[in-house]
Amino acid sequence: MLKHLGAQKKRLIVIGGGAAGFFCAVNAARLNPSLEVIILEKSSKLLSKVRISGGGRCNVTHACFEIAEMIKKYPRGANFVKKSFHQFFTTDTIQWFKDRQVDLKAETDGRMFPVSNSSQSVIDCLMKDASKHGVSIMMNTEVKSLESVVVSHASSNDNQGNKQFALQVSSPGVTDYRLLTTDFLCIACGGYPKSSMFSWLTNTGHSIEEPVPSLFTFNMPGNAITALMGISVENVKVKVAGTKLETNGPILITHWGLSGPAVLKLSAWGARELAADNYAFTAIINWLPAFNEQTLRTQFEQLRFEVAAQKIINKNPFGLPARLWEYFLQQCGVKDETRWADLPAVPQNKLIKMLCAHECAVKGKTTFKEEFVTAGGIKLSEVDANTMMSKLLPGLFFAGEILDVDGVTGGFNFQHAWTSGWIAASSINQLSKA
Repeated sequence: MLKHLGAQKKRLIVIGGGAAGFFCAVNAARLNPSLEVIILEKSSKLLSKVRISGGGRCNVTHACFEIAEMIKKYPRGANFVKKSFHQFFTTDTIQWFKDRQVDLKAETDGRMFPVSNSSQSVIDCLMKDASKHGVSIMMNTEVKSLESVVVSHASSNDNQGNKQFALQVSSPGVTDYRLLTTDFLCIACGGYPKSSMFSWLTNTGHSIEEPVPSLFTFNMPGNAITALMGISVENVKVKVAGTKLETNGPILITHWGLSGPAVLKLSAWGARELAADNYAFTAIINWLPAFNEQTLRTQFEQLRFEVAAQKIINKNPFGLPARLWEYFLQQCGVKDETRWADLPAVPQNKLIKMLCAHECAVKGKTTFKEEFVTAGGIKLSEVDANTMMSKLLPGLFFAGEILDVDGVTGGFNFQHAWTSGWIAASSINQLSKA
């Protein structure tokens, strides 16, 4: 039994200085001013994902105000967030930041950013609230182990005590571990790429869904289309051959392959399936999703009459970027001088096939750093979605990406962070006053 060094007010330690951790800490401290709140951050940076999200603008949430629609954006954890969103949803996020002079705006695709167009506005807001409510922050402090213990007061001579959590923490340059005790513990340290990195958590009895990357881009080594890096198309359909995986949206050609929202969404929904295939598969792209091969063939026949005398290379009737259109023509053997009326059957068939069912061999992935997310984490069956408290250890809470919840790109992962952080804080507040 550990000796508690004198009578102290109740304490909450939050592991992780990211969005979910900060939101839990500042709200818990605000709701119960008598609660001592400490954030432990293992690195030298706070709110690092907030800072880089959305190209430095911070995609705070998404302008979706129906829970039934919102949960469709979570490849894993949809049933979990369906419950949690009833307590704190997008409207609550918008109002919470508005109350602190950070107004949000919605863009045409639904993503919501600070009106300032700067993630610093969100960071400053959270840091200001932490200071206002007396939240302590310990940087460069890594948790090495934790356990549930019984802590007695120093003045007590009996064996009675309170259940608390004991954390062994380390800091750079310090050889000895320090011991911290806390009444409540919220783990909001983000995801881990390897299951072995969860060992300090599995020691508490919790189990882990195997982590795999989500939100990644497709590598296509040796594919000539990579010479067109930087070209984007606003709406394409991308599917993985031999599976049911399919998404629509913008696509971006990069020097290593394909990226953009359509690819990122597909990677999220296929995170486990693609990992099992070692990221070697065939992506099939319909560059003109309004057409299939049959309807496009009909369209080509019309073009033979409507623009018969025009050179195909000069007349792109589908709104594709000029360089991409020229690339398709070259790949299909359509000569520069060919007119629509003179398009031979063989290159025409190749062109129709490439436009509607372009097969690209994918070998490997590249992390999309701004939106890096890990699928996997603490099994949701072991956490109460209404309180974020562990079903195994009372007083232990989880928030954010450490849970087996992940959304597609567009502000959905941040919304889960705010929601789970707020619910954990609210639950801790009630318990701390009991």
